[in-house]
Amino acid sequence: MAINSYIKKRPCRICRKWFAPNPRVGDRQKTCGAKECQDKWHAKKCSQWNRHNRACFQATNLSKKLQAVQHQETAPGNPPPQLPKSGIFPKLPQEVIQEVIGAQQFVIATYLSRVLLRSVQEVIRLQRADILKEVKRLPRRGYSRGDSQKRAP
Repeated sequence: MAINSYIKKRPCRICRKWFAPNPRVGDRQKTCGAKECQDKWHAKKCSQWNRHNRACFQATNLSKKLQAVQHQETAPGNPPPQLPKSGIFPKLPQEVIQEVIGAQQFVIATYLSRVLLRSVQEVIRLQRADILKEVKRLPRRGYSRGDSQKRAP
């Protein structure tokens, strides 16, 4: 009998129920065998990977959009290429901008505006969190004892 033939039970990282891991998987098994737990763990790990590798995903996505636009531009007899819908500036006349600066430049401009907008929103969120921390430290108005003692009798 091998030394590692028995692996101790451990709690599932999703449902917190105790389970005995599969001996073939051993210490690498994090969830019980339930399909729901495995799916939730997979989704959690995918979102974590996407957060850490955001630049890779953004570069791939941008290159796919540029290739699609370039392919549409090079095809003979095609109308102007259809740009992906921009959720950032829905009220801008995208067709006019596309005619002036070109389709690929428009795709790059929308990408840059998204990156800038996200970075500004992140800074605002951090500042908001700092402001809320400071506000929580301040004494409440209704409980200030100094005001009632300073009043003239």
